[in-house]
Amino acid sequence: SPQEHVARARHSPSAALPDRCAGIEFDAITPDEKGNMLFFKGSHLWTGYRGPAQPSNESFKELDDLHNIGHVDAAFRMHNPENPDDHDHIYFFQDDKMFSYYNHTLEDGYPKEIQEDFPGIPTHLDAAVECPKGECIADSVLFFKGNDVHVYDVSTKTVKTKTWSHLPVCTSATRWLEHYYCFHGHNFTRFHPVSGEVSGDYPKDARRYFMTCPNFGHGGHYKVRKCSEAKIDAIATDDAGKSYIFAGPIYMRLDTHRDGLHAFPITKAWKEVTSGVDAVFFYTNKIYLIKGDQVYIYKTAAHYTLIEGYPKTLKEELGIEGHVDAAFVCPNEHTVHVIQGQTMRAVDLTATPRAETQVVPMPLSDIDAARCSAEGIHLFKGSQYYNYESPMMLALSKIAPVPQNITKAMIGCEE
Repeated sequence: SPQEHVARARHSPSAALPDRCAGIEFDAITPDEKGNMLFFKGSHLWTGYRGPAQPSNESFKELDDLHNIGHVDAAFRMHNPENPDDHDHIYFFQDDKMFSYYNHTLEDGYPKEIQEDFPGIPTHLDAAVECPKGECIADSVLFFKGNDVHVYDVSTKTVKTKTWSHLPVCTSATRWLEHYYCFHGHNFTRFHPVSGEVSGDYPKDARRYFMTCPNFGHGGHYKVRKCSEAKIDAIATDDAGKSYIFAGPIYMRLDTHRDGLHAFPITKAWKEVTSGVDAVFFYTNKIYLIKGDQVYIYKTAAHYTLIEGYPKTLKEELGIEGHVDAAFVCPNEHTVHVIQGQTMRAVDLTATPRAETQVVPMPLSDIDAARCSAEGIHLFKGSQYYNYESPMMLALSKIAPVPQNITKAMIGCEE
């Protein structure tokens, strides 16, 4: 409440809370074990992308108790699944000391000298960020000091030092949605964690992307709906387990929920799809987005690229006509099931030209979205969904099953 803020300000030595929308050079940025992003500046921190600063020692009291230093030089969340005692712990660095926290509780034996846990890593760091195996060669931590990057291999405890003089000196660094960001001033630059390569138009202003500030937006101002008011247009998961929902002009990745849920304009990933979607499905490393009578097909390599000659009409691509409410492909199958009103059509995706192989009536209508996974088929309608075991069970059913309420775990809505 505002009263609490006033009281807190009165009792704190620095009455004025720092305002990150004024443009701040952060000391450290890290997600906590639940995926909330923490931003540190001096003796304050911000939790998440909106809301005011608070004194850091309200969340991590020992950061201030011991030597009244107050600031954090660097911070990261450990990625070390082979060692559950260490995995997801948050490390903070202050001068030559470091602290390890789990669930906001300081681990026994900390603070320690940096060298005790990370031999070969210098003191007075500028920034640090974890780098899981697959994104780096092994589970690693990148420690930044000046233009030097000390790459620490978590399992072998060895260090390789690189000099990335093309990168600005990072005062903080973080990993978000499998990408790596170096923060400097109130800007950030995205870099490759192995080569340090910067591709794209950087630096960018952090206020446009990593916080909600008036007059600084990038089109991501999407209000997450309550589950009881939810309505989605499409939901789909690719072979690699990346899971997406689409609602109006935005989409969200669901499988990366530990980094928080974030809405982006659909045009950010699929720039030709400018007015939302009616249905989406994945098949053979491609994503099919249907809008009106148009089908857009993109290759799902590193970046989505529209296949030449697309969009095409529904008639040309799938041999069907009319408005599509939803579509789904079950894992390891070659049939797309297209829902139109109270009819479900099966189209064989291996046939040329593609054509309907089965048309069945459905006991439901006005379906918003559909997906098929190991848990069966979910048909979404408003804030509820219907569950069927398989396409055959759906085709045979004469009466609708009892609807269930959509949950936060399913589509990232607010309970």
